[in-house]
Amino acid sequence: MSSPPKHRDVKKVVLAYSGGLDTSVILRWLQQHYGCEVVTFTADLGQGEELEPARRKAEMFGVKEIFVEDLRETFVKDFVFPMFRANTLYEGQYLLGTSIARPLIAQRQIEIAEAVGADAVAHGATGKGNDQVRFELSYYALKPDVKVIAPWREWDLTSRTKLLEFAETHQIPVTKDKRGEAPFSVDANLLHSSSEGKILEDPASPPDEIVFQRTISPESAPDRATEISIDFVHGDPVAINGEALSPAALLTKLNALGRENGIGRLDLVENRFVGMKSRGIYETPGGTILLAAHRNMETITLDREAGHLKDSLMPRYAELIYNGFWFSPERRMLQALIDESQHSVTGRVRLKLYKGNVIVTGRESPNSLYDTRVVTFEDDQGAYDQVDAQGFIKLNALRLRLGAMVGRRGGAL
Repeated sequence: MSSPPKHRDVKKVVLAYSGGLDTSVILRWLQQHYGCEVVTFTADLGQGEELEPARRKAEMFGVKEIFVEDLRETFVKDFVFPMFRANTLYEGQYLLGTSIARPLIAQRQIEIAEAVGADAVAHGATGKGNDQVRFELSYYALKPDVKVIAPWREWDLTSRTKLLEFAETHQIPVTKDKRGEAPFSVDANLLHSSSEGKILEDPASPPDEIVFQRTISPESAPDRATEISIDFVHGDPVAINGEALSPAALLTKLNALGRENGIGRLDLVENRFVGMKSRGIYETPGGTILLAAHRNMETITLDREAGHLKDSLMPRYAELIYNGFWFSPERRMLQALIDESQHSVTGRVRLKLYKGNVIVTGRESPNSLYDTRVVTFEDDQGAYDQVDAQGFIKLNALRLRLGAMVGRRGGAL
């Protein structure tokens, strides 16, 4: 066992606890290594797993304060939807399903720590990944003096074998499938599922069908398209096919529609914040539909320059979320700008879902900036005088003409 850590004065710690092998070992390790009281916090973010076993396992460890909370509505309303107002994609593809969940978990951990008088928080993220950064940047932003315990950076349980040995020595229940090497790791919530590691580490090899948790293959999807409509109010989706739904219920419904039509699969090699590249298989069925619908709602409701400015800022916004800076002042500033742009983004988008594709078939809004009187090739009744285009073109061509004349005289362009 590694040498004792510096912070032996920890009295009570709030652990982000899933009930799985890793966090169960962490729970017992904290009790043994720090000699402190452990409070467990298990969040239901729509990962699709029964959470009561986590409560029972925590009770078995003698934990007196156990928090198991359904945060699905908060997750979608206060984290997923604000992110989607920006049409957020990290490195042009990734819908940030894991990244956006971490600040909520960290926020609730800090709230619980304040409520129960804990002086420390702990997480089960490894020292190679992004999640350690996301958790800890959020902790410090919300409670600057909090003590953070990251066991994977402290202990010597550096292999699955050592974890299992520790579990058996300390009578920690281990499911049979955990005794072997899992073929890949999975993280899931209501927005997506993420699979990585082991058999997925070679980016040249295609993923086996067993990897996919949330979608059927496009080849197996129905031969007939599914037609739906999504209603938006101020940039957020509020109804599917005219039926008003809560944020979590709406995303759940979109996930089911996406799953049935093979929508939302992504095989991505991304750049982690800690410096390495990693390969992940992501499934975001509902989010993929929502992104297409929201972008199309904006095409008729956003001013051109407002939309272009928003698009230019999106990569920076996405990077902030990916890197763990949800609670940073710059992310809040960008969010205010994004939210300001959404006041007019109200209306309905119609779509077809077909074999992995999201096809927009129509969009309408009471705030539409699309004016048929202006764009028509028929008599436009004076709404747009085509002769005006001549001066517009000449003014924009002035610098090009001047540059060309200098170039002919042998000058630099």
